[in-house]
Amino acid sequence: MALAIACATQFICVLDVSIVNVALPAMRTDLSLSPVGLQWVVNGYTLTFAGFLLLGGRAADLLGRRNVFIAGLALFTLASLAAGCAQEGWQLVAARVVQGLGGAVLAPTALSLITTTFTEPAARARALAVLTGAAGAGGALGGVIGGVLTGLLNWRWVFFVNVPLGALLVVGALTALPAAVRQPLRGRLDLPGSATVTTGTAALVAAIVVSEQRGWTSASTLLLLAVAVLLLTAFVLRERRAAHPLVPLAVFRVRSLALANGLSALIGGVLPATMFFLSLHLQQVLGMSPLRAGLALLPSAVGIAAGAWAASRLVARGAKATFIGGCLLSGVSLAWLSGIDPDAGYALPVAVPLFTAMFGFGVSGLPLTVAATSGVGPHWAGLASGLLNTAKQVGGAVGLAALVTIAATRTAGLTGGGAPEDVATTSGFGTALLVGAAIMVLAALGGSALPRASRGRARPEPVAGT
Repeated sequence: MALAIACATQFICVLDVSIVNVALPAMRTDLSLSPVGLQWVVNGYTLTFAGFLLLGGRAADLLGRRNVFIAGLALFTLASLAAGCAQEGWQLVAARVVQGLGGAVLAPTALSLITTTFTEPAARARALAVLTGAAGAGGALGGVIGGVLTGLLNWRWVFFVNVPLGALLVVGALTALPAAVRQPLRGRLDLPGSATVTTGTAALVAAIVVSEQRGWTSASTLLLLAVAVLLLTAFVLRERRAAHPLVPLAVFRVRSLALANGLSALIGGVLPATMFFLSLHLQQVLGMSPLRAGLALLPSAVGIAAGAWAASRLVARGAKATFIGGCLLSGVSLAWLSGIDPDAGYALPVAVPLFTAMFGFGVSGLPLTVAATSGVGPHWAGLASGLLNTAKQVGGAVGLAALVTIAATRTAGLTGGGAPEDVATTSGFGTALLVGAAIMVLAALGGSALPRASRGRARPEPVAGT
């Protein structure tokens, strides 16, 4: 039951990053949203989700995973209801910000619930495989579910769908999750550290978002980057001196955790960029409706689920080899996808390599989760989960912005040279997908530094100030 609750929670948290994409035109019409306001419907969730992950993970460690989980779930559900009922653009954006806060509490807490509930290595690997598959399916199915709900009902249901599911999960968590044993609180929540890392991370993601509109050399982008650097530097200095740090710097001495976070940040933007480009290709170039485009993306969800299932079997034979194999399969498949053509159709140029690419992503996700959480013990489980999710979100924002810029630059160059718009657009997508393939190959090379197997031992709990 704990696994089912955690998987469903992880699914809806990741789903809500992308489920709104297909519904954005309808939202703009109903609420008279400006282009900037429309962008903040997406980014309001992303910013708070990425910015508060570390705080959410550490709060679960210190205040009790069950209580923090239920509070985050209730907040997420109520914010979803408010978003669906919004009558003004600012109300929708505000609800999305609160949704992101709830998701930032839920995502690391759900992962830490699994790592502390399943203590036997083989059982933990299987549980993490299911959880990784649920998260990957949430990312892949965002466009599918958003297209179906918007096409058959209206855009409000991309938020309303969370309400009954959230209510059921709250009831399930109250009845099925064990109440925490009351123990003396070891440490306090580092509020100054929380404020600096949250604001610094949000400033970094905001700089990336603004750069898509105004460029990397604009004053607003450079100002946000400077604020991010200053705040994150202040955070590191604070954590070195704090008696009860939010992120004890000693955690980065766990080699598997540090490597997993770096690799997660590297490849974090490739999967969402792939789905972004293909969603646009199906609608703008192949002329599909939102409903048909959503259904055409189904191979991605099937591929990720199948890859996660395969990873649960393969990781026992070697996490390193499993990660490298998954990255290489995704790299080859993305290189295949990069050859998309306006006249080539859907089945062989899109559906088949989309399935195999997502299968590779599903295979490679579990080894990183295992590596990030296996060497830290229960006292750092929420922190490790928050770090991994933060690396994935920030890396995803950076990677997506970079790949979108590459695609736009290529498209603009061809359009300026007189190429037809559909040819130029497809070529831009293909160039970015080819860069994504190179990133996956680079990640496979980096994966050679991962430890061959988890030793299954937790480090002793650190004393205050370490």
